[in-house]
Amino acid sequence: MKEYWTSLASLLGVLAFCQSLLQVVFPPELRFATVKLLNRMFHLFSSYCYFDITEIDGVNTNELYNAVQLYLSSSVSITGSRLSLTRALNSSAITFGLSNNDSIADTFNGVSVLWEHVVTQRQSQTFSWRPLPEEKRGFTLRIRKRDKSLILDSYMDYIMEKANDIRRKNQDRLLYTNSRGGSLDSRGHPWESVPFKHPSTFDTLAMDPIKKQEIMDDLKDFANGQGFYQKTGRAWKRGYLLFGPPGTGKSSMIAAMANYLGYDIYDLELTEVHTNSELRKLLMKTSSKSIIVIEDIDCSLTLSNRAKSNNVSTNGIRSTYGDIGEMRGGGGGGGEDGGNTSITLSGLLNFTDGLWSCCGSERIFVFTTNHIEKLDPALLRSGRMDMHVFMNYCSFPALKILLKNYLGLDESGVDGVVLKDLEDVVDKAEMTPADVSEVLIKNRRDKVKAVRELLEALKVRAERISEKNIVRLRAKGSEYLEEEQEKRALESPKEGREFEKEEESDCKKGNDEKQESTTTTIKK
Repeated sequence: MKEYWTSLASLLGVLAFCQSLLQVVFPPELRFATVKLLNRMFHLFSSYCYFDITEIDGVNTNELYNAVQLYLSSSVSITGSRLSLTRALNSSAITFGLSNNDSIADTFNGVSVLWEHVVTQRQSQTFSWRPLPEEKRGFTLRIRKRDKSLILDSYMDYIMEKANDIRRKNQDRLLYTNSRGGSLDSRGHPWESVPFKHPSTFDTLAMDPIKKQEIMDDLKDFANGQGFYQKTGRAWKRGYLLFGPPGTGKSSMIAAMANYLGYDIYDLELTEVHTNSELRKLLMKTSSKSIIVIEDIDCSLTLSNRAKSNNVSTNGIRSTYGDIGEMRGGGGGGGEDGGNTSITLSGLLNFTDGLWSCCGSERIFVFTTNHIEKLDPALLRSGRMDMHVFMNYCSFPALKILLKNYLGLDESGVDGVVLKDLEDVVDKAEMTPADVSEVLIKNRRDKVKAVRELLEALKVRAERISEKNIVRLRAKGSEYLEEEQEKRALESPKEGREFEKEEESDCKKGNDEKQESTTTTIKK
């Protein structure tokens, strides 16, 4: 036993001597250079190249790492065998991710790449004001050298774009408002936000299906039209004007647009904004992929229609282009810095279609009004309000959508005679979708009673409108008769004078003829 321990001690001594000799002959610098040379030789003869994307770049978070993690989550959820699940703040969806030291293959433009999620323990840290995580995380991208220039730049841009789309879909929509006007909060933001939970979609929107599909196609073309707008030299924005009677679904249309595109909504309250400068600041603080809404623009501010005032400015000079005017009291020459705290129409027009409207991309402006005739024509032209959408009274196709939404009834679930009566009377009733919905909500527990009550309400409304039309026609007829009588009364004195003139000329003619005949007789 003693000999065994003696032999072991001798062996350890030899190993220690060899290690010390190795350190003398091959110092750490030489060993590091040798390893580096071997790695270079390996990469020189290898057909692959590798790119590391770390979670933390210095002391800042690497946005590319988060983008890759989100992008791979869509593929991992399908092909991965071992997944990690996460849920981000303000997100309504669970995100799938690669587990530690797992890998997944991806294909882009016909080129195959390999992603590996590398997780290692971080070495002991020295003192730092911002302690780093104990684990060092990162992604390693392996691609063939011949494909490096082909996919590297475009592939990274594609990953960032897809990650933004996934993040926007997973996150809850936000509804912003400018309750403080244009003033900033402690974080330098003029907008306050709340989660946007409106459930309206184009499927539930009570509207003519053909018109609805036209709007959806237009929105899709806009969202996918970045290349088109760049090619044509236009700002990537679009304007929609929603007009019609109250209760026809203008606010529901805005919510459906936001849910369809996945955009946030900025509800701009113009009465809280005092100058054009504040209006510009609010615009600059809006994000891309958003909908900027001004509801009831004819009521929120006194918006004069200069076409009715002959386009005459305060100094008596006729306005040719119609871009000078006041929206809230006073004349158009005050300006925002001259003590006149008002928004000019010029400021609003520049907000929607001027140079300041281009500070951002993929934004939609939506104005709503109940009286389109009150708005200035300069605000309605193409380029500002590109698409005018008339929100009409409830039609028969819209009525069928409401029956499906509130009662779960399609055409086969309603008696044929009742359905025909509904089709005949709904257009005559001029009833808004809001009024129809209220009748269905009150009686939704009894579907048969709900349909019967709705038919009765439509008939009563149609009869009332018919009576009003008859009274209106009679009033117009009486007004027409009165106008005709006044015209005749004005024309009768004129006719009397003409008759007297004719009689005088006839008498004069007769006297002349008598005088001529007397003269002829004397001569004879």
